[in-house]
Amino acid sequence: MTIKFKHRIKALSLFANVGVAESYLRDVGVDVVVANELIEKRARFYHHLYPEVNMIAGDITDDAVYNRIIAEASQQGVEFLLATPPCQGMSCAGRKDPLDPRNSLIFFAIKAIKDLNPRFVLLENVPRQKQTKLNTGSAFIPIPEFVKSELQDEYEFNKQRVIKAMYYGVPQSRQRYFYLLVRKDEGVHWEFPEPKGKVITLEQAIGSLPSLDPLLREESERYRFPEYEKKKAEGLKISKWHFPPLQTWKYVEWLIHTPTGCSAFQNEKYFPTKDGRRIKGSPQTYKRMSWDKPATTVMRNSNIISAFTTVHPGRVIKASDSEEERQYSDPRVLTIYELLVISSLPLDWDIPEWASDCMIREVIGEGIPPLLVRKAIENLIVVGNYNK
Repeated sequence: MTIKFKHRIKALSLFANVGVAESYLRDVGVDVVVANELIEKRARFYHHLYPEVNMIAGDITDDAVYNRIIAEASQQGVEFLLATPPCQGMSCAGRKDPLDPRNSLIFFAIKAIKDLNPRFVLLENVPRQKQTKLNTGSAFIPIPEFVKSELQDEYEFNKQRVIKAMYYGVPQSRQRYFYLLVRKDEGVHWEFPEPKGKVITLEQAIGSLPSLDPLLREESERYRFPEYEKKKAEGLKISKWHFPPLQTWKYVEWLIHTPTGCSAFQNEKYFPTKDGRRIKGSPQTYKRMSWDKPATTVMRNSNIISAFTTVHPGRVIKASDSEEERQYSDPRVLTIYELLVISSLPLDWDIPEWASDCMIREVIGEGIPPLLVRKAIENLIVVGNYNK
C-alpha cells in the first residue's frame, strides 16, 4: 500500500544537487516547487529531471539569490523544507577542515527555516557534523548545538540522528546525520522508522548482472580481453548504463590477481607501484568489495580504482593458491547502472545524454539515497495521520 499525504504539500529544496533526494517525493505526496543549486550544470540536470520545478541557480549566500528563493517559496506556500548543505569540509573523504567555508552554509538553511516557518524540515549531512564547530562570530559552537539553539523554540527535534542506510533497504554501508523537525503546533514527533528486514548484500543487489571486462585506455593491451565486446553487448541488454568503465591496464592487472574483499596492497607480486617501486597505501584502496556485505559508501570519485573500495567484487575465473595463477573477473569499478542499484535510485532514472560519466558519479556520490528520504517521510505521514 502506498503511503502518502492525503493533501499534497509543497516543498523547497536547498543545495539540491540534481535532485537525487527528491526521486520518490512525488510518490509520497510531496511536490518540490522551488529549488536552489549553486553549480549551473547540476541545476540544468535538475531541470531535466524536474522541468516543473522553479530551479533558481546561483549562490545562496548572495542576497539577491537568497531573497528570490524565499520570495518564490513564500508565494508558492511551501510547507516542507529539504536541505542538504555540502559536506566536503566535514566528511571523512574530505579535508575535515572546521574552517572550510562550506560548513557555514548551514546558516542559510537555518535562516530559510526561520523566514519560511515550514511545517516540516529535513536536514541531512555527514555524521562528522556532530564534532564540527561553526564560527558564529563570538564563539565556535558544535553544529548540532547551534541548530538546536536556533530552532528548538519552534520545532520538535528527532532523537535518533545517525542513520545507517543499509538498515533501510539500501545495499550500501552509508551513514548520514538527519534532523527531522516538525513545527510544534503540529503536535507530532518525527523519527525514522525502526529498521526492518535483513541487510541487502551486493550478491543480492547486483550479483545477477552480467560480468563485464574493462575498456582499457591502452589500445595495445585490449587483446587481453577477447570477450570484451560480447560481454559489453550482454550488459547493454540490461541497461544503456551497464557498460564497461574505462580503466588503465596496470591497475587492472593488479586487480585480476586480487581476491574478492581484498586489496592489491595485500598481494606479494601484483601490488601497486610507482616508477617500478612498491608503494605504501591504505588497505582500503585498490580494494574489491565483498559479495556477502552491502557496498561501501559510494563517493563522488567512484570511477577511480585507487579510491576507497570502489572495485567490483569479481568472480573466480581460475582458482589457485598461487597469486600468479589465480584470476578474478571484473577488474573494474562499478558501472553507472550498478551505482543506481546500490544507491536506491530508480533504475530508469532519466539521466541527460549530455552528462559525463564523471559528473553522474559525482552527483550520485554526493546525494542522499532517496529510499532513506522516502522511508523517513512515510513514517512522518503514519505517525501524524496525514494520510487520513
